Amino acid sequence: MQKITIAIDGFSSCGKSTLAKALAQRLNYSYVDTGAMYRAVTLFALQNGLIDKDQKLDEEGLINSLDKIELSFIFDAHTKSSQTFLNGVNVDRDIRSMEVSGLVSMVSSIKKVREKMIALQRQMGKKKGVVMDGRDIGTNVFPKADLKIFMTADNDVRAQRRLDEYTSKGQYFTKEEVKRKLMKRDHDDSTRKENPLTQAEDAIVLDNSDISREDQLEFVLKLIDDLHLLMKEQEKEKERQRHH
Repeated sequence: MQKITIAIDGFSSCGKSTLAKALAQRLNYSYVDTGAMYRAVTLFALQNGLIDKDQKLDEEGLINSLDKIELSFIFDAHTKSSQTFLNGVNVDRDIRSMEVSGLVSMVSSIKKVREKMIALQRQMGKKKGVVMDGRDIGTNVFPKADLKIFMTADNDVRAQRRLDEYTSKGQYFTKEEVKRKLMKRDHDDSTRKENPLTQAEDAIVLDNSDISREDQLEFVLKLIDDLHLLMKEQEKEKERQRHH
């Protein structure tokens, strides 16, 4: 079966990564978590004193340090998921903290940071057979992706999901705190100058407020089957035209 590029965009805590990982596993595709890449850059900035206690970012210092940032994803057979590595160190847990979540929009809005990450993402996906999730995959990283999904969900549902995620990792906050952070993140992502979060015109919207993970996966797999059938038909049509 012909390999395709799948772009999944949407708001925080809509289950983009969960769906993307499940698809990659089912299709035997590569999975690239672009959000983790920006989170890792944010963690690097924190670790290297480029963000002060007042949450002010030394933008020039970070831009000058971009060459020192090495990112990779390594599949962990035990957890059956890709782990994010920053300069050879597994930071998958560290990049999911509330502190990093609150600062990542500021870091990801910097033009030079986005240019470096997008170049890496395009490199990772150029052979197709990839599922990539983020905020500007279908609009900017892969505007010609074969399948584009835009995910959304009710704000309270999203806040509860994020709260459950923090609690499972021993981080305790109120639902209101989490919801406030999510709303700020939505605003920052949607209004930033560099490649804001917007729905691609040809994206299929998936609102998963009330849909199980299994149903979401089956929904997208059906879209992929339909797409493969369409591609086969198009190939046959090309063949017919060549022989006439």
